[in-house]
Amino acid sequence: MRQIGSRLSHATVAAIAAIFGAFTSYIVVTDQSNRLVPSAAHAQATGTKSTEIITQAMPDIAREMRISLTERVPGNSSTPHRHPGHHTFGYVLEGTYEVKIDDGQVRQLKAGESFYEPPGALHAVSRNPSPDKRVKYLVIQVGDPSKPRTIQE
Repeated sequence: MRQIGSRLSHATVAAIAAIFGAFTSYIVVTDQSNRLVPSAAHAQATGTKSTEIITQAMPDIAREMRISLTERVPGNSSTPHRHPGHHTFGYVLEGTYEVKIDDGQVRQLKAGESFYEPPGALHAVSRNPSPDKRVKYLVIQVGDPSKPRTIQE
C-alpha cells in the first residue's frame, strides 16, 4: 500500500508540474467563481519570487493544499526553516536546486527531480547554487491551516 501512495505522490507532482510548467511566464489562479485571474506575487526577499498558484481548502480532512512557484536568482538562498503541520513536496522545473532536509545529505536536484519534507522537518539548505542561471520549482503543500506555513530557525 505504501508503494502505491509513493507512486501516486510522484505521479501527482509530475502531473502538476506538467500542467503548470506551461504557465511559468504567466501564473494564474482561479477566483471564487473559478475564472482564471493573474496571481499576485507576495512580498519577497531579494532574489526570490514566490507566486501562489492555488490554495484549496480540504474541509473533509481538515487540511489545505497550496501550490506555488518559486524562482531564485543565481546564488540566492533562504535561511533554515520548518513547515509545522505541512507535508511539503517540491518539483524542479528548470535549473539546479540545492536542498538538505534534517540531517540528510545536501542534494543538487535538476529539472524533473523532486523532494519531500515531512511536517516539522528542518529545511536546512534551500538555495540556487548556480553562478549564472535561475532555478524554478513548484512547491506543493498539504497541511493543517491552523498551523503556520513557515517558521524561520
